[in-house]
Amino acid sequence: MADASFDVVSEYERQELVNAVDQAHREISNRYDFKGTNSSLELGEKEIKLEADSDYKLTAMIDILKSKMVKRQVDLKVLDPQKPEPAAKGRVRQTLNLRQGLSDDLARDVVKRIKADQPKLQVRIEGEKVRVIGKNKDDLQAAIKLLREADLPIPLQFTNYR
Repeated sequence: MADASFDVVSEYERQELVNAVDQAHREISNRYDFKGTNSSLELGEKEIKLEADSDYKLTAMIDILKSKMVKRQVDLKVLDPQKPEPAAKGRVRQTLNLRQGLSDDLARDVVKRIKADQPKLQVRIEGEKVRVIGKNKDDLQAAIKLLREADLPIPLQFTNYR
């Protein structure tokens, strides 16, 4: 019998995020409380930049963005909010970094959790993902369940299950 395996990765659907940002931008431009304000919402390669007239409007923009992300099934753990900072003319700016891939520390944490709970499994770090290999599919299912129940700061997906 061949060994079964799966990969633990942290990704998000880029197109769904683009759609969520577009919908949030459209709602912000149409809302009455944002009329005449120069509020902006920009999606970069690895971050979302927000700028508004006040902390209140910045918080409202983030809430709108989060609601659109939930509707498009983009996990909110993808967002890594930075501290709001003052911008020119009394405005406020905030950057929301986008998390993708497993960092070295997080990958080591995932390996340690799996080895502590399922010693029969082979676990190795391969770049920004973790490969889990075992003879018994039930052990692999138990490892997936363990990671789903763990409160990790990023969303995890389980791919290449064979």
